[in-house]
Amino acid sequence: MPDLTDTHCHLASHRFRSDEIPELLQRARQAGVTRLVTLSTSLDDVPVNLALAGTPGVHACVGIHPCDVHHAPDDAVARLETHVADPRVCAIGETGLDYYHPAPEGWEEIAFRDRQRMMLRQHFELGARSGLNVVIHTRDRSGHASFEDALAVYREFHVSVRAVFHCFIGPWENAERVIGLGGMLSFGGVCTFKSAREVRETIRRCPAESFMLETDSPYLAPDPHRGQRNEPSFVSLTAARIAGERGESLSDLAAHTDAAARGFFRFASGGN
Repeated sequence: MPDLTDTHCHLASHRFRSDEIPELLQRARQAGVTRLVTLSTSLDDVPVNLALAGTPGVHACVGIHPCDVHHAPDDAVARLETHVADPRVCAIGETGLDYYHPAPEGWEEIAFRDRQRMMLRQHFELGARSGLNVVIHTRDRSGHASFEDALAVYREFHVSVRAVFHCFIGPWENAERVIGLGGMLSFGGVCTFKSAREVRETIRRCPAESFMLETDSPYLAPDPHRGQRNEPSFVSLTAARIAGERGESLSDLAAHTDAAARGFFRFASGGN
């Protein structure tokens, strides 16, 4: 069975009970998923993710999600810096820009987006100082404004830091711009949805080792589990669909997405 990596999941989510994590990881291993990257979204869940990353095959990222920047203190990214030398930490994130959700109560939209952009830049600065790459979230209600703004920030740092645009669902023209800066994409369950023709076209055109696989679990479960809670084992379903779309074997897809993940996250030596 090919070795797969789920490069983006949220094992600290409240939708996963702590006592079911061992069973969750066992199901992942049975599905051929031998490595997972669990990402923090706030200062509060950093310790939980780091503890989970003490499990063989599990690695962690530290970051502030754009939807949580209003809760984060002004020195949130400085506090993250205390963790970057931890061998369990393999990247900075999840950070980015979210223009899909409305500004929280008490915030003007402009001010909320400005704070997201400020913190995104701080995450990149931390990546540059620490030698860690950055995991980016973008989401829009329509159009590609968050992508354009995030790409503009990435362009400032691309010489010293690589970025992955996770859960990528955009057209090839946007994917090509990310790849042109030395960045990467990751694809999840959305690509299995019937309506996701554009992202499947993008997947077919991506060069090997320019993209990775993910679940974003517990969110965005692939068909035939759409609408249910997602979990890392389901990355095998996404992998099978992507391999079919690209006309390559599952073992070949697993090999080049694993190489991409190793190159981007530079997993600590001795770890799985």
